[in-house]
Amino acid sequence: MSTIDNHKSVFEIGSVSKVFISTLLANFGMDGKIKLNNNVNDYLKTPFHNNIKIAFINLANHTSGLPRLPSNLDLAKVNIENPYKYYKEKELEEYLINHLELSNKGKYQYSNLGGVLMGYTLSKIGNTTYGNLLQNKIFSKDEMQNATADINKVKGHLIRGINNEGKEIPNWEFSIFAGAGGILSTPEDLSKFVIAQFNTSNKALELTRQKTFEINDTMDIGLGWHLLKSQSKNIWYWHNGGTGGYSSSMVFDEKTKNGIVILSNISAFNPNMGNIDKRCFELMKTLEKA
Repeated sequence: MSTIDNHKSVFEIGSVSKVFISTLLANFGMDGKIKLNNNVNDYLKTPFHNNIKIAFINLANHTSGLPRLPSNLDLAKVNIENPYKYYKEKELEEYLINHLELSNKGKYQYSNLGGVLMGYTLSKIGNTTYGNLLQNKIFSKDEMQNATADINKVKGHLIRGINNEGKEIPNWEFSIFAGAGGILSTPEDLSKFVIAQFNTSNKALELTRQKTFEINDTMDIGLGWHLLKSQSKNIWYWHNGGTGGYSSSMVFDEKTKNGIVILSNISAFNPNMGNIDKRCFELMKTLEKA
């Protein structure tokens, strides 16, 4: 058995990015720029199909009724090794104006599109790029020196993603989908983000952990974070992620100040990728027994 020191190595973190877009949302709320119950429509010039209204909080807790992906993104017609590269602001606005439909509004329905719309709206409000918002509001404050939403700005050693057949594949270019899953980071930097959760003076992070919706008997959701009620006597805050070449899982316990970060170059399409979450939870349980 051999070990590799990868704590400074860079991985795609996939949908773990959603806790960062929700942290930006919380920052905007604490700064008085928005209220969570405000509709995103109030901050955009783009008219929504059928005058549909969507509130920020419903984007962050997946109760907006938005589908997982926009209907004008046909995965059968894109390069599955880089599916979001050519879906940009123009395509998103065309969807919002002509195709937007909601289903199961008010119920939990996981949506990548929700992260996309949140990132798009916050960038408009902040009058800057999603990447700049992350850098200024989160990465620089928590000294996450190797975190970025731009593959071209990766510093340090990038671990290559591996597809379901064990072959290296190109990194995904998320374009406007960055809010849903576009961050690249290291175990070290994500550990800093977890440790920041234990700082009781950080009210924006505290806001992301507040329950906003009950999904079922074993899980609630805050802003981005899923609150696991069944794994431990305490609440565990958790999110995972997956892309064509990577899988990730991150969980922490605010009371015991324990946390686990797992980043891997195992494809989200690998039938065994569920073992990443399993291992993450198992390691947390060992910390409880220590």
